[in-house]
Amino acid sequence: MSKQGVTAIRIALWGLVFLALVALLWVRVIAPRLEQDVTASLGRGDYQLTATDGSTFTEDSLKGAPSAVFFGFTHCPEVCPTTLGDIATWQEGLGEAGQELRVFFVTVDPERDTAEQLEQYVSWVPGVLGVSGSREQMDKAIKAFRIYARQVPLDDGGYTMDHSAMVLLFDEGGDYAGLINYQEDYDRALGKLRALVGAS
Repeated sequence: MSKQGVTAIRIALWGLVFLALVALLWVRVIAPRLEQDVTASLGRGDYQLTATDGSTFTEDSLKGAPSAVFFGFTHCPEVCPTTLGDIATWQEGLGEAGQELRVFFVTVDPERDTAEQLEQYVSWVPGVLGVSGSREQMDKAIKAFRIYARQVPLDDGGYTMDHSAMVLLFDEGGDYAGLINYQEDYDRALGKLRALVGAS
């Protein structure tokens, strides 16, 4: 093999070694730090919304007891009623320990979802508070919780909302503690909630 060929092979090998080191650095150091930074700030922000019990919902509302936060809207055809049904089932599965869990249903459609509508919408699930506010404050909350929400026009001139469908979990210190995906396996979801509220 010529000297140029050997040199080319060495350069290629060093290039592969360099790429492997960069990948290792990303997986072991950079990506975990980025994820930690993002999750550490979830729910933090200067939003001020109003809950259906008349209280003000801010980042401090997540402190003092374990919380579950779900973003949705009262005109939701499937995801939101299904998730509220799941929450009711989880509360039943938690038994008395479920009383420790606070649940907030935060609207992504404050233009239509008044406090009265939200209260009616969530009233059948024990302990769930609806949360609404001005569009400006809602946008701040959506950003703080890193939720996706977008208005989608309908053919009849109305609109629906496309939005994130997971339930975000926060510990009693108000720190992000994980999530429950839409229609996640019951036992798995209940296990996360038991860990959150400290139930065996």
